[in-house]
Amino acid sequence: MVLTSSIGYPLSFSISVRPTQLAGAYITTLLTEHSALRLQADGPQLLLQKTPSVKSGVDATPEPIKPAELSGYSIRLFGKPVDGALLYEFCRLIPTDTGIIASLLQPHPQLPAGVLIQLTAALSAELQQRLFAFAAEQQIELVYLDQGVTLSKPGLLVMDMDSTAISIECIDEIAALAGVGPQVAAITARAMNGELDFAASLTERVAALKGAPQSVLQRVLDDLPLMPGLTELVSTLQQQQWRVAIASGGFTYFTDVLQQRLALTATFANVLEIKNGVLTGKVVGDIVDANTKARAVSLLAETYGIAACQTVAIGDGANDLPMLKTAALGVAFHAKPKVQTAVSARINQGSLLQLLYLLDPA
Repeated sequence: MVLTSSIGYPLSFSISVRPTQLAGAYITTLLTEHSALRLQADGPQLLLQKTPSVKSGVDATPEPIKPAELSGYSIRLFGKPVDGALLYEFCRLIPTDTGIIASLLQPHPQLPAGVLIQLTAALSAELQQRLFAFAAEQQIELVYLDQGVTLSKPGLLVMDMDSTAISIECIDEIAALAGVGPQVAAITARAMNGELDFAASLTERVAALKGAPQSVLQRVLDDLPLMPGLTELVSTLQQQQWRVAIASGGFTYFTDVLQQRLALTATFANVLEIKNGVLTGKVVGDIVDANTKARAVSLLAETYGIAACQTVAIGDGANDLPMLKTAALGVAFHAKPKVQTAVSARINQGSLLQLLYLLDPA
């Protein structure tokens, strides 16, 4: 290790070190003590530099990066400790003419520290795919963003419900209690993968529930499992004057309760027809489909005067894609393969609270 300093770490220093020497805890300590470090793979060594720089005697020490040189493009690394070996392999993938500035990323006390990488240039689509493959190999979450959404400014989050805000598919649970579980679950899986038209598939699935007692809905509602991190995420956003809504191809029987529990701004969902305490197998009114969900983003932003660049949508299924593409930031959460390939911002595992890693604090 080469360290150019006087006493401890001064305002400017350079470290050239074998990547395996830097454990994740040490990286976190460095980034806690120093707001930003420039990174560079230098042969077999990882070079970390605090800017502004001084003459250090290390030939490979790069020139400092001025804030104006940063492009607005960024990468968020989170989901497991980021150590020197991981950072070194990451730096080797980035073109040598692209500057890399790393800083600590810990947007909530319940989230472990991640790393924010700011870049001086955009990355090609081919390189982005190589980075996603690298992240999968390293079993870490990696999100590449070409624009920022700011937490401290008014914003809008629109969430899918089933398998996003909650950890189940309500219609599959209802069907299981009604004795038609396998039949309905198979249709749900194909619809979420984009193999079937959503509206037609919903009509078919609801028809299979004809004759089921209303009590099956209550049984599902009584044990409705919120996605880990949902409550904390909504609370954090609301503290920052954000609007939070659900747009779901599911049912108002459940979204209405979530709206009340979480003080959501709005919910959009389908109405199950119930007569004499029995499901008729029909939906009342127009079906909330993919296009309806996308329109919800635009409608709510316009209604509450929220800038389009401050809109976020998150979901897991193919019927969420138009919504994800309408928002400034569309996030695939624990998503189906078709959704992952269509959206660059992905959270593949872990809690919903991790969405905060993707928002700029100010």
